[in-house]
Amino acid sequence: MAATYSLISSTVLTGSQASVTFSSIPQSCTDLVIRCSMRGDRASNTTDIVKLTVNDDGLSIYSDIFIRGDGAAAISSSNSAATYITGQYATAATSLANTFSSFEYYIPSYTTSQARPVSGFFAHENNTTTAYISSSAGLYAGTSAITSLTLAPLNGSFVSGSSFYLYGISKS
Repeated sequence: MAATYSLISSTVLTGSQASVTFSSIPQSCTDLVIRCSMRGDRASNTTDIVKLTVNDDGLSIYSDIFIRGDGAAAISSSNSAATYITGQYATAATSLANTFSSFEYYIPSYTTSQARPVSGFFAHENNTTTAYISSSAGLYAGTSAITSLTLAPLNGSFVSGSSFYLYGISKS
C-alpha cells in the first residue's frame, strides 16, 4: 500500500514566539511527521536546542540519543528521565542573517496507548565554514494517544519567518 501525506496544520511566524503547539491532532492517521525551518533569537551561540514535548506532559518520561557532525568533528549525547525530547537545533541570532535550520521528526503509531519512538534528522546551515548535521532517536514513554506536540527553543524564542508543518501519514 502507498503512504499518503496529509497536511494537518501549519504555522509560519510573523513575529517572535516562545513555542509552537500542534493541538487537537486527529486520530485518523497512522504516523506523524513534523517538518520545520527555524531560527531562534539566542545571541550566545550559533545554535539553540529545540525541545519536543508531547501532550503537554512535563513528567520525566522522555529519553533520547543523538549524534552530530560538522565535517571536522562528531559528538554524541544521551538523556534519560528527561522532561522533553532533545535532539535538534535552531539557527541562532549570531548566525548569518536570513539563514534557517531545518529538521524533521517522525512519530510512528501515534494513536497507540504505549511508549512511542521519535526519530529526527536536522541540518543547520549558516553560510560560513561550519554547518551541522545530526540524527536523533527519542522515546516518549507516556501511554496516551498523542493529541498535541509542542516545539520550543531551550532558550529564547523562534523568530519571524520560522515555519512549522505537521503531516499525518495514512496507508491508502
